[in-house]
Amino acid sequence: MAIQNIVERGFESDGKIHFVMNDTASRPTGEPAGKMITDSDGLAFVYLFEQEEGYGQLRFPENVWPHMVDALETGVDPVLSWQDDIIPLVGFKEELTMLVYNIEGNDNYGEAFSTSVEHAFGSILQDAE
Repeated sequence: MAIQNIVERGFESDGKIHFVMNDTASRPTGEPAGKMITDSDGLAFVYLFEQEEGYGQLRFPENVWPHMVDALETGVDPVLSWQDDIIPLVGFKEELTMLVYNIEGNDNYGEAFSTSVEHAFGSILQDAE
C-alpha cells in the first residue's frame, strides 16, 4: 500500500496558499497529477501524484478544508511546502471546484461527507448562484 501523506495545516504567503504535512511525513513521490478524488468514508479530499506504478496520495482532512476554500478564493493553485521545496499542486482549483459542485446535494458520496462539504465550502457554492 502506498504511503498516505496527510496535510496538517495551511497558510497564506505571497498570495498563495501553502499546505504543510506533519514533520514525520515523507515527501510525495512522483509528479503532481492534476487530479483529485475523494475519500468520503474518511472525510477527505485526495490529491494524486503520478508514480511509475499507480498513484501516490496527498490527503486533505476536514480540518484543513478552510484553507482549501482560501485556495479557491485566491484563484491560484496552491503549493505543498516540503522542507525547502515548493511543489505546485497543478490543477488543484479546477479539480476541487468540480468535486465540490458535484458533491453538493449528492448523497452518493454519503450524507455525512456531502453535508460536511456543503457546510465547509458554502461560500464557494453561494458565489456560483
